[in-house]
Amino acid sequence: MTQTAMRLAVVGAGPAGLALALLAARTLPHAQVSLFDARPLERDVSGDPRTLALSLGSVQMLQRLQAWPAAAAEPITQVHVSQAPPSLPARWGRAEVCFTAAEQGVPSLGAVLAYGPLVAALQQTWLAAVAADPDRLASRFGAPVQALRARLGGVAVQAGDDEHAADLAVVAEGGVFAEQARKALAHDYRQTAWVGTVRLDGAPRGAAFERFTRHGPLALLPLLPDERGPRAAMVWCVDADDDPVRTLDDTQRRLVLATLLPAAAGRIGAVGPLKHFALGLNAERTLVEGRVVRIGNAAQTLHPVAGQGLNLGLRDAQALIDTLRFGSGAIDPALRRVEWARAPDRWATIATTDFLARSFTWGWPGLGVLRGAGMAALQALPPLKHALARQMMFGRR
Repeated sequence: MTQTAMRLAVVGAGPAGLALALLAARTLPHAQVSLFDARPLERDVSGDPRTLALSLGSVQMLQRLQAWPAAAAEPITQVHVSQAPPSLPARWGRAEVCFTAAEQGVPSLGAVLAYGPLVAALQQTWLAAVAADPDRLASRFGAPVQALRARLGGVAVQAGDDEHAADLAVVAEGGVFAEQARKALAHDYRQTAWVGTVRLDGAPRGAAFERFTRHGPLALLPLLPDERGPRAAMVWCVDADDDPVRTLDDTQRRLVLATLLPAAAGRIGAVGPLKHFALGLNAERTLVEGRVVRIGNAAQTLHPVAGQGLNLGLRDAQALIDTLRFGSGAIDPALRRVEWARAPDRWATIATTDFLARSFTWGWPGLGVLRGAGMAALQALPPLKHALARQMMFGRR
């Protein structure tokens, strides 16, 4: 493919779209790459506070692209997964499993940072690439794409009053579950995620915690400390029809959190303002439709229980560009290979997050004991735990 000219349209200048555009610019030297986004270029995105948890594989990809804002990210050095009591009889062990970077032989398991600094770094790197090679690379900010139409040997990209011809279009525009048109596989979990920032006292630096409660999973993700001390991003998932969080004030939320989290997470000092959004599964059956490929939330929106949404999208982007790079020059066979190559990782991730999310809505007797027993067994089986840790860091290979 590197010997064949190709017109590539990338729709969406979020993390997945920008990363894919940069990968194409770097590794497909004969490709013409155009990036489309409805957002005007002058709109500052650097202050967007939404929290992203990136796996080590994603961090390494962004480092290779020279678009990793290390100063804005907090490395994850350990992950504690546990179940709130009552869980297991004492003779069975503790319902928890702990992963550490040291035992995996890596500097970190991943990192946590805000959406804004990541997109700003990727965008700056992309704009520098466009300035260095304007005949091959183009930005079309403020140009919302209204339609993608199949045409002989390619795709017509309708953006405003203009139509652009492409050999291949990659859609990376996502959005949240509640705002999306329903895809082939859709399920409303009837769960609400409350997200915000909490202050911590006594938690080890770089530690992430996921606690399975009877209402749903509760996660704390380490953030860079500020002048006021340690803090973490919180994702608190609860039953949308019996929401125990909505009516509580900040003090009451702090007291409830103290009863749910393990002692190792430290003491909750304060709970900042929280936002909430609905949770569901919304996935396409395939990544490829003709000459259109969907990645990231455009292909699948997942429950945040495993924190794999963006990581899966970045792996999709890497696989697509690698296949185009090392292919024979024909686009359609390359897309078929991408579909088959990505299926195991994609469907394993979708199935795992879907199972965990649905399990909190099942009222089966003993389900909590089974989940806790699984954690205890995993902790007691280092080879299995190591395999799971590698999959969380790098995806299924």
